[in-house]
Parts: sequence; structure tokens; C-alpha cells
Amino acid sequence: MSNAAQAAAPAAADVLSMQHITKIYGNGFMANKDICFSVRKGEIHGLVGENGAGKSTLMKVLFGQEVPEQGRIFLEGKEIHIPNPLVALDYGIGMVHQHFMLVPSLTVAENMVLGAEPQKSRILFDYKKAVRLTREVAEKYNLPINPDKRVIDLPVGYKQRVEILKILLRGCRILLLDEPTAVLTPQETIELFAQLKNLKKEGFTIIFISHKLNEIKEICDRITVLRDGQVVGTADIDDVTERDISRMMVGRDVMMNIDRGAPAPRESILSVRDLGFTNMYGKKVLRDVSFDLRCGEIVGIAGVEGNGQSELAAILTGLSRQQEGTVRINGKDASKMSIRKVREEQVSFISEDRMVYDLVREGTIEENLVSDRFYKKEYKKGLLMDRKKMDREAEELIEGYLVACDGKDAYMRTLSGGNMQKVITARECSSSPRLLIASQPTRGIDVGATEFIRKRLVELRSQGAAILLFSADLAEIMQVSDRILVFHGGRIVAHIPRTEEIDETILGEYMLGIRNQSEEEIGGAVFER
Repeated sequence: MSNAAQAAAPAAADVLSMQHITKIYGNGFMANKDICFSVRKGEIHGLVGENGAGKSTLMKVLFGQEVPEQGRIFLEGKEIHIPNPLVALDYGIGMVHQHFMLVPSLTVAENMVLGAEPQKSRILFDYKKAVRLTREVAEKYNLPINPDKRVIDLPVGYKQRVEILKILLRGCRILLLDEPTAVLTPQETIELFAQLKNLKKEGFTIIFISHKLNEIKEICDRITVLRDGQVVGTADIDDVTERDISRMMVGRDVMMNIDRGAPAPRESILSVRDLGFTNMYGKKVLRDVSFDLRCGEIVGIAGVEGNGQSELAAILTGLSRQQEGTVRINGKDASKMSIRKVREEQVSFISEDRMVYDLVREGTIEENLVSDRFYKKEYKKGLLMDRKKMDREAEELIEGYLVACDGKDAYMRTLSGGNMQKVITARECSSSPRLLIASQPTRGIDVGATEFIRKRLVELRSQGAAILLFSADLAEIMQVSDRILVFHGGRIVAHIPRTEEIDETILGEYMLGIRNQSEEEIGGAVFER
């Protein structure tokens, strides 16, 4: 194990070197502290660490999205300056973000050339040339794609392919991939890894950011681990185990195998019948969906992103209205319930997009923790809010959920992603819910926070709550859920009553539509009263 922070100058074999990078944000938070990081030509280099460790900031510095207070960047031995992403692209450095930067209503070809559109004249877009350029780069790198297909109609694996092709079209030789497998099935992950290995053979250099340590071990040649904004070490991947890496990341052993015990399901709290929904693009994304959820069980919803899971979660929480079918919560028709009315039925919700639905970045931690309850009688003193009760409860939740922060009055924007998610989980789990709808509760967070949140979900179920778990992480679905519903094409295509009786490969085949169960088998998802 070598401490990369001791490096003083780029080695001759390094295609890219970042030396003594320090980045301090406006609130005084030091995200990167004298980081030295380098990659070799033609390697896949893993960059790992907890949320808040400084990975994203370091990559934003490299891609020109952040300017460091100090430090130097060398490309093939020559010092370069990257004030913005356009300059990074000019230097052949491209980034594929975790959340795809594509326009759904445009075709693949239109997305490929967005920002650098070929012109027939000063005012006319040359679509045929865009199609030709797309086909040429797809054939060159053996990544076939239909240039005329609308992005909204693509499977998620192909959307990611478009993102990779976009930066290859711009001549990038150094690729920064941020959580590239977060929404992929095992089969799509295998295909992606084959593509990355081919690019590696072609001499491309890839920086691979992931929290999935088994994938880091499988695809990477070397890794660099960050903790608290500093480099803990750099190692050849063959010299470390997954346990070694997790220990370097969090400073202790992490146990991801959760002993959830046998479920003890009771009465049904959520009943969905013949649910249908057509989205704003005219695409029917939910078709005849029927199932029940009982108190005392965790039901996992598995499926490739874009097969109706997001729309289902939005309907169940009052964010959207169903167009067909019925939803009943506690036996009551929920079709016209407001979001607050749904919550008053003892329903809690962890959204898949915490920045949009779950928190106020400019609010304090305390304000976010009590945002679902401040109006209730028990939090009032006459006409005013009971500040002492709120202060006490916020402090207890911060301590109980191990939120690393400067206190209840710190702003949410100062927290790492993992600590933001702990605040959200603390609020939603502390409201004594009978039903928790958890959508991607651990997406994009580190192994330590993931372990903590999964254990909290299992504890809540053991206390008698019903949990509907939406997750793109199949390991999470299989470890935490008591049974699984698999979605494909907006339908339930499989019901797995016991998670221990299925493996990730077969589950992935259901998700891709390669396998389908009969209506009789799926019928077990519905429990008539």
C-alpha cells in the first residue's frame, strides 16, 4: 500500500496526475486536502470512499466544474489548467454522470451532437450528418445504437451507452464514470464491463467511481481510497480484499449481510388493483398492476429503471394521480388524497430524488427533521411552535441516526450525501409509520451509511410496519426484502414469495423480460381480505 499523498511529482508512466489538490467551499468546508492522485494510460482505476470523502469534488476539479484553491494538473507530463468542462473536453477528458444528461424527447443522434450540432447552413441543423457521425462512432467502438430512436424509448443500459458514445465522439481518451452500474441489471453490468475492457485495450484510461466493492474488484486494475478529503492509499486491486477496501473507507469492518429474521405479516395496509398510468409523453408506463402489502413485511420492487416503478411510487404517495384502477390505504380510497392526507394515514416516504422531494438544502437539519410534523398539536405551545420539543427531538435523531454534522442548526447543504440520507431516514422512520415507501434509499451513498439504513428498515419491519422497497440494487433487494415483485413493461412479470429461492441472474432475466411467470404464479402477490 502506497500513500499517494506523499507523491511530489507525476511519474513518467502516469497519463494524468493531480498534485496537491485542495478545494475549500464557501462555507469553509475543505472537501479536498492536499490530494495527490494519478492514473496510468490504459488502466481502469477505481476511486472509492464514503460520501463526503471528496471523490465527486476531485472529479469536478478534473472536469472543470470546480476550481481548486491550490494544486496542479498534469496531462502526459505537461501542466494544464481546466477552468470549465469545455476545456476538459478539449483536453480529451469526458465525464459520464450518475444521472444521465440526456433530453428524453430527442433522438439518439440529436443527443449525441447537442452543443456541437452540425449545420447545413447558418440556421439549419444537419440531422443526416448527426446520424452518420453517430453510426461511425458506434461502429468504431463496437457499441451499436439506433441513431433515430428517441431516448425516452431506450432501455437504461442503452441510455448509458449514448452517454459514453457522446464523449467518445468528442475525442475523449480519459473517461470519468460516476456510479455507472447504479441502475443496471447484472446482465447489463456484464455488457458494460465488456465494453469498458474493450476501450481499455484501445488505450483509453478510465476512472471508475463506485460504492459496489465487488464491481471495483472485478473491473479495476488499481484503486485509490479517499477518506475525509484525503488519500488513505493507492493499491493494486489484487493486493486488497473487499473487506480491506471497506475498512480503509470507513475505518472499521462493514457487515452487509443483514440478519432480518423471518417475517410475521399481519393485516393488509396497502391494496392496489388494476392500476394504469400514461405519462406526459403518451407512453403507458403502468398496466393492470395489482398487489397487496401487509404490515410486518418488506416487499421489494425490482425492475430496470423506466418500467413504471417511479410512477407507482409517485401515485402511492399522492405526488401523481392514477388514471385507471384503485389504491386503498388502511382500507380508504387514496385516489383523491393530498400528500398530507396520505401522510396522516401513517405513511412515510423516502424519495428516489432527495434533492427535489425530500429536503430543503438551504434549511437547517432541524427544520428538515420536523418538516413533516411541525404543524401537529403535540408540537405546539398555544399558537406558537414548541421550540424546546423540536430542539430536543432533532438532537436525539441526530445522535440516534449517527448524522455527522456541526449540530442541528447546520445547513443541509453542508452534509455529505450519506448524511443527508440519514436525516431523511431519521425523519421518515421516527414518525411511527405503519407504511414506509422507500425509493432507492441507499442509491449513491457509501457502504457505512448503506449498512446503517438497511438495518433501520429491517428494524422498522420487525416493529410491525409495512415497507415497499424500490431499489435498482439487486443485492439490496435480495438481502432486505421478504418477497419481491418484478416489473417489466409497466407490468408485474414475477412474484418471488421467498427471496432466498432466487439468484441475481434469474432475477435479472425477469427484469429484462427474458422470463415471465404465469398469471397464476403472479396472483400470489394479491391477498384478498
